[in-house]
Amino acid sequence: MRTVALAVTEGVLHFELSLAHEVFAAAPADVTVPWYDVTVCGPVAVRVGRFLLEPDLGLDRLQDADTVIVPGWADVDEDPPADLVDAVRAAHEAGARLVSLCTGAFVLAAAGLLDGKRATTHWAHTEALATRHPRVEVDPDVLYVDNGSVLTSAGKAAALDLCLHLVRLDHGSSIANAVARRLVVPPHRAGGQAQFVTTPVPAQDDHPLAALFPWVMQRLDQPLTVEDLARQAGMSSRHLGRHFKAVTGTTPLQWLLIQRIRHAQELLEKTGDSVDIIAAATGMGTATTLRRHFNRTVGVPPDTYRRTFRAQARPSPNDNGQHHKRP
Repeated sequence: MRTVALAVTEGVLHFELSLAHEVFAAAPADVTVPWYDVTVCGPVAVRVGRFLLEPDLGLDRLQDADTVIVPGWADVDEDPPADLVDAVRAAHEAGARLVSLCTGAFVLAAAGLLDGKRATTHWAHTEALATRHPRVEVDPDVLYVDNGSVLTSAGKAAALDLCLHLVRLDHGSSIANAVARRLVVPPHRAGGQAQFVTTPVPAQDDHPLAALFPWVMQRLDQPLTVEDLARQAGMSSRHLGRHFKAVTGTTPLQWLLIQRIRHAQELLEKTGDSVDIIAAATGMGTATTLRRHFNRTVGVPPDTYRRTFRAQARPSPNDNGQHHKRP
């Protein structure tokens, strides 16, 4: 998924467009793997909000990209331009991965790409999406939905979550975390997390859980319980659960499991440690336990994950740094 095309026409939202460009057009300084080749495709001289944008290529070139990103659509009561809808559909037929950010889902739905699929958009427009496109299974309660070749996100910050999810799919957890550090944002929010949840790490230093999160992250190798976390936070288990739900959208144990899995991903990518050693280092106890939870969460076994991302980290001897589009 080396080539990324951003689809722009009159009426797209500049925030989601800029966000996607920031993620995919600029590799973190310490990343050495081949990065994305980003183009902006659209008619000549497009007005995007208050800005006048000159695309690199026409909309017909979307079909040359590996990944096509459709930013938010400003007026959901207005049908998206036919040339944009046709170009998005043609890109999908050519094998591109289609991604909508926020209300960009209305463009994918108009192209018929969401029919029979689960999808989301900004919470304020989920009802309109479901009404206008009844064949789409609209989920108003999640940050993003990954259907493999078609992905949709909720609004604003959730668009960044989906972009980081794509980097994680393409390059692994370690590099996605490096991108998140450059952008000074939390490295991972699961797609199933509710749209109304705040950041998974409290922004205020005086938040009751502010000191607990780093304390836990330094002890992922230990068999922590909810009681351990509550004791460290100086509150009851029930009170802890309420704070966790408000901040992360999930339970303390589920959050802890996700952190263990993410740490296991980084160790699989960066070290040659056995699955048994990684299971101990992440507090999963045994390799069997790690494999079960890892497979269920990530979708592949740890060994497969390691082979995939260790192979990506080794540049091909024929790779001269040039980016090639698909035939």
